Amino acid sequence: MLRIKNRFLIIMPKKNPSLSVLSVSSVFYQIFFLFLFLFSSVTFAQSVDEEMALDFMADHDYDKAAIIYEKLFNKDPQPVIYTNYLQCLTELKEFDKAEKVIKKEIKRNPDNPTFIIDLGYLYKEQNQTDKANLEYDKAVKSLPPNQVMINTVANSFIGKHETDYALQTYLAGKKILKNSYSFHFELADIYFAKQDMTKMLDEYLDFCDENPADIKTVQGTLQTKFANDPTGEKYDLLRTMLLRRIQKSPDKVVYSDMLIWMFVQQKDFDGALVQAKALDKRFKEDGVRVLQLGDLAASNSDYEAAVKAYQYVVSKGPESLYYITGRVNLLNALSKKITKDDNYTPKDLTDLEKDYYSALNELGKNTTTAPLLKGLAHFEAFYMNKIDTAKTLLQEVVDMPGQNPLFIGECKLELGDILLFKGDIWESTLLYSQVSLDFKQNPLGQEAKFRNAKWYYYKGDFTYAQAMLDILKASTSDLISNDAIDMSLLISDNLGPDSTNDELTLYAQADLLLYQNKVDEASVIMDTLMKDYPEHPLIMYVYYEEAKILKKKGKLPEAMDYLQKIVDKFSDGVLADDALFDLGDITENRLKDPKKAMTIYQKLIIKYPNSLYTTEARKRYRALRGDIVN
Repeated sequence: MLRIKNRFLIIMPKKNPSLSVLSVSSVFYQIFFLFLFLFSSVTFAQSVDEEMALDFMADHDYDKAAIIYEKLFNKDPQPVIYTNYLQCLTELKEFDKAEKVIKKEIKRNPDNPTFIIDLGYLYKEQNQTDKANLEYDKAVKSLPPNQVMINTVANSFIGKHETDYALQTYLAGKKILKNSYSFHFELADIYFAKQDMTKMLDEYLDFCDENPADIKTVQGTLQTKFANDPTGEKYDLLRTMLLRRIQKSPDKVVYSDMLIWMFVQQKDFDGALVQAKALDKRFKEDGVRVLQLGDLAASNSDYEAAVKAYQYVVSKGPESLYYITGRVNLLNALSKKITKDDNYTPKDLTDLEKDYYSALNELGKNTTTAPLLKGLAHFEAFYMNKIDTAKTLLQEVVDMPGQNPLFIGECKLELGDILLFKGDIWESTLLYSQVSLDFKQNPLGQEAKFRNAKWYYYKGDFTYAQAMLDILKASTSDLISNDAIDMSLLISDNLGPDSTNDELTLYAQADLLLYQNKVDEASVIMDTLMKDYPEHPLIMYVYYEEAKILKKKGKLPEAMDYLQKIVDKFSDGVLADDALFDLGDITENRLKDPKKAMTIYQKLIIKYPNSLYTTEARKRYRALRGDIVN
């Protein structure tokens, strides 16, 4: 049986019911796919219209775009269509039409105050400020008790550069939600935009008070916010506010933790130590916090502060859980403190050696005191010239049962350094290569590769050394990466077009001799370079090494002359900030002239704001000025 209806042919069988069901099913699918086709066609056409309208907007042809958007908006007022349509009408100054569109949306969405903000903004575009403010006030007053909507409304104000109204929104939202969510970070961002640092910090500190476990979130945010703080004023304000809160609520550890963190950011480990000790005494922490701070100070080469921290831990006596670690770390920090600036006497060295062996007699030789043996080995080799003793000490560590494999790797690197110092350069590179293979995925392996690259540099194979250094530039360890960049620059800036590279070869030889403490031999080569190649770019490095040699010999005026030459002749060079910092350090600590040192540090801060020395220079400048209060 055939029936024709609406242009579709439907076959209706008479006798077989199952066939009838199949036919009906078939018809259903035909109709379904027809509607799908029609819907797709409509959707496709709408998509084409939207793309065309966007093209017109991009070309600032708002007339044509508005015609398309009006059609689309009347058919389906999606948020994107509405926003673009409103922009077109505003650009065309068709304010009456725009007002009708907005009011239509307000009526359609009575619980969404963002459309009220749109109306206020439209009035502002017409310089009707009073009417605009009335609508803005209405939007804030009509906030629902909904955190997401409160954020949406505030962001709508921010998008229209109405920062004060965004602030009002968050403050009103706080009350509406009855402080179940306090918008601390959102408010802090608003205050930061308004340059109100005090209120911004209040929000962050209130957040810390309410969520002490999330202190690191605030610290990370403040690092970003304080990135541009050349005078340190923001950190000063934070310190003052924290000290007030600590005074008011001494039992809230989070404020002291924040203060310690702040001092560490400024590399003011003495200031951090004062707070760490106070917390240790108040909460009977047995020195663990102070010990960790000492390690941090030592890793930042502030050995004075590290020594103070470790001495505090050791003062708790042998019954303390951290006594042995403190004792070991104290001696290693003392060693670095004494030898750091080559300003030591033979008595300083012999006294330190006695202290090392006294500690070993007291504590014994075991895996816990292994770092003490390693530190003593370095000291014996490089400062007492007892190479065999150093090698024996390191071998004892390596042979200890249950020793940490990573620490064994560190000892092998130390032994490689000692062999290089002694002159067994081929033996040293074998050890470096072994450690780099054993610890491929560890920073220790990268450190070994860096030392191997230096080995090739010393040997004069600059091309291979630079290839290794270029790989290490992407190292996950900032310290290794920076060292690799510095050495790579030294090679690339001074590698000549010829195959001899006499100047760089001579400099590398002198560099190795300095490492081996053969100062007089190195000096002869440096003098040759200055005499034969006075205009070569490498002379900047020669000046710097010569300054170090003279400083080691106690000839400070001559050393300062070379440093000043770098500052004057190579002000844009990679060593200019190093030279300036060294000048300030000598002036402050050796010549005891604080006023002149302040001038040098200030010059470094202003001229080289991105230098690795800037933070330390700022700290010293302000300490000399007398305005740092712990």
